[in-house]
Amino acid sequence: MRQRDDMTFPFEEYERRLSELRVRIAERHLDAVVITDPENIMYMTDYQTTGYSFFQALVVPLEQEPFMITRAMEESNIIARTWVERTRPYPDTGDAIQMLVDALREFGLSNKRIGYERNSYFFPAYQQDFVHTTLTDGKLLDCFGIVEEGRVCKSAVEIELMHKAAAATEAGMKAGLEASAAGVTENDIGAAISAAMFRAGGEPPAVMPYVTSGPRTMIGHATWEGRTVQPGEHVFLEVGGCYRRYHTAMMRTVVLGELSDSMYKAQERMKLALDSLHDYVQPGMTVSDVDNLIRNIISNNDIGARLVTRSGYSIGIAFPPSWDEGYICSLKQGESAVLKEGMTFHVIPWMWGVDGNKTCGISDTIYITSDGCKSFFNMDRDFTVKPDQADKKLIDLGQARANEQSKDDQKDPKTGKTAKQSK
Repeated sequence: MRQRDDMTFPFEEYERRLSELRVRIAERHLDAVVITDPENIMYMTDYQTTGYSFFQALVVPLEQEPFMITRAMEESNIIARTWVERTRPYPDTGDAIQMLVDALREFGLSNKRIGYERNSYFFPAYQQDFVHTTLTDGKLLDCFGIVEEGRVCKSAVEIELMHKAAAATEAGMKAGLEASAAGVTENDIGAAISAAMFRAGGEPPAVMPYVTSGPRTMIGHATWEGRTVQPGEHVFLEVGGCYRRYHTAMMRTVVLGELSDSMYKAQERMKLALDSLHDYVQPGMTVSDVDNLIRNIISNNDIGARLVTRSGYSIGIAFPPSWDEGYICSLKQGESAVLKEGMTFHVIPWMWGVDGNKTCGISDTIYITSDGCKSFFNMDRDFTVKPDQADKKLIDLGQARANEQSKDDQKDPKTGKTAKQSK
């Protein structure tokens, strides 16, 4: 390992991660692991690039020095960002998987027990097949999840960094709430959110903000498409801020016009779910316990809404196409995973189908503490209610008249007369 002091976390953090991974490698009776998931590679080394569609791998032997296989152009990221000293880059005209096989042979691993992430998006079956048919003297074993065992509980320095991502999330959401109004487009709102996130120190997120209005809020995972927000509609916003690839996320809702009884009930149901979460959730509960707590509260409504998804998911390091770590751990029924200190979740007690045609949301990103949980955010949870444009004009006119009246009633210090008396 090349010791350096310019990485995202102190060097000791990476030493700890490598040491703990090697303990898990030994527990599985492996001699080395081949890591291809971009989030896992970054977790271990601080390596990141948008070029992860090209094959890349971190090979961690149980005892030898780790090494990386990357496209030649991406080797610059290893040098600039990571502690890794041994690299084997391949040219664009070369064969990435052949380079991996050759490197395993070079370092005496081709006849060993090698773990690999069989379920990785970025190590497709045809590449795995090539390794299987080429390294016939070794034994290839699925080790999917071996790095994630370390990732699921965040260290103190990770929690501290996620607060920076949360600052970007809040800045973007505040801008989105402010920009939401009748007559503007969803694109306008998305632009305001994005600009505010980046100005607050946020970096490109794994997913751009979700912005939908009116009937489009019923479309899952839809984002802005140029639609103009109409008077009396509502706007659904979901923002994920990013800092050094770590994410936090939140949902909020804007109501243009009067807050209907149904939407008020939806607001109060979601607030109750989040309040109950903070009152009861603690280490030792299962993720199914948490899901049942939230789901039972949301389901107990008379406005036609339901919680159509899991009630939350682990969140942290992410690259496109998703900002969540839900494949590691999700809050859903039937899951037996136990909450531990340092786990981080985006909790989403949102309500789909209010009155049959509206979706709204209030969510939170939390971290599990030694005796409960805490939020990364400080924002108010209530819906942002804005009057209709016509009503707003009346309010503005009334305010202007009040200001004029106030001026008329002020006395001139020289004459002692009010402006009205002087006319």
